[in-house]
Amino acid sequence: MVKYQLVIFDWDGTLMDSVARIVSSMQAAAQDCVLAVPTAAAVRDIIGLSLHKAFPLLFGALAAVEEAALLAAYRRHYLELNETPSPLFTGAADIIKGLHGNGYRLAVATGKQRVGLDRVLAETDLGAYFHALRGADQAQSKPHPLMLEQILDELKLNPADAVMVGDSSYDLAMAEAIGMDRIGVTYGVHDSKKLCQHTPLALIDDIRHLPRWL
Repeated sequence: MVKYQLVIFDWDGTLMDSVARIVSSMQAAAQDCVLAVPTAAAVRDIIGLSLHKAFPLLFGALAAVEEAALLAAYRRHYLELNETPSPLFTGAADIIKGLHGNGYRLAVATGKQRVGLDRVLAETDLGAYFHALRGADQAQSKPHPLMLEQILDELKLNPADAVMVGDSSYDLAMAEAIGMDRIGVTYGVHDSKKLCQHTPLALIDDIRHLPRWL
């Protein structure tokens, strides 16, 4: 018996191994903008937030012109200059296709902007498997649950009908805020201790282990 009708995934650090590319792109952007270069740990900790919310945590208060320059520099490095590979995690594509084939509805709630999400879905040929998508520019930043509320509203479902799968405390906190079940993955940006603060249904160390919890 299918317990959930909908599985909602985070993207970076959950389905795609893009954390190293995000970290190095942010550090390079800081150098370009003559800002103090954040540590890798600091950048990892903000992955999942919208950039508008992440920048003050990394760099303090910025003038609007400074933030715009930093955003442009980050995008330039991430999209054009940075050659760090960002493949899907092993088994991720098969899990998406398998869940879809077994009748689950699927969605993505990501800290990426929607244009970035659409791009990686096209690159990975996974776009057709998802029934709803939300990027950081379409709702309030995680951990606010608006992304999830919009997805549920679009698909006419309740929180009890869905489960959130993510690698950050922001993912689990937004699901917790509306009483949605949540599963943490331990191979992304936040460790088990941090994920456990949001009482996940399970913690998994390989995306291929997900079906046994559904």
